[in-house]
Amino acid sequence: MTVQDSAKIRVILVDDHPLVLDGIRARIEEDEIIEVIAEGSNGEDALSLAKEHKPDVIVMDISMPVLNGIEAAEKFSADLPDIKILMLTMHDNREYITKVLKAGARGYILKDVSSNEMIAAIKAVHDGKTYYSSGVTDLLLTEGSKKEVPLTDREKTILCLLAEGSSNKHVARELDISVRTVETHRRNIKRKLDVKTSAGLVKYAIESGIVEI
Repeated sequence: MTVQDSAKIRVILVDDHPLVLDGIRARIEEDEIIEVIAEGSNGEDALSLAKEHKPDVIVMDISMPVLNGIEAAEKFSADLPDIKILMLTMHDNREYITKVLKAGARGYILKDVSSNEMIAAIKAVHDGKTYYSSGVTDLLLTEGSKKEVPLTDREKTILCLLAEGSSNKHVARELDISVRTVETHRRNIKRKLDVKTSAGLVKYAIESGIVEI
């Protein structure tokens, strides 16, 4: 039995490698509910094609020329919020995942997932759910358990300034507190994070998202 066009999930694929596009199309069109209506090679293509074809879901890579996937997702969130974004990428590090989520994507899967999982992700995102492939979920849970250390808002502010290269004196001037108070906060932050060096503070600040890189 053929699924009526009105019941299909209309998808646009975006990747700057033609062979990858061919492979993704072949894998997801194994499911009769999913229909690939257009393909693009960068974020600008995605936005233009979306305005023209009104898809349900955009399946998009991150690393692309002209306009990358994260930048495109931000524009979709602002201009075309009804279109769901699913990131399909080889990047499995926390920095990319965090940026993608902040940009408004509804799902994040790796290119080495099975055809069944890719199809499941598209259907989940289309239905308004979020979807992360198992490897991504494991990474988020593992990293999250390491980073859940309670810092006060003042400690986070001081850590941010220190990580950006400010001296104790500069932090004191910036926050209108004494240098001794800054030094006390610095010791407390190191104790809470179990960090011994300034480099360790910077590393924590970047990995936890307190400062952007």
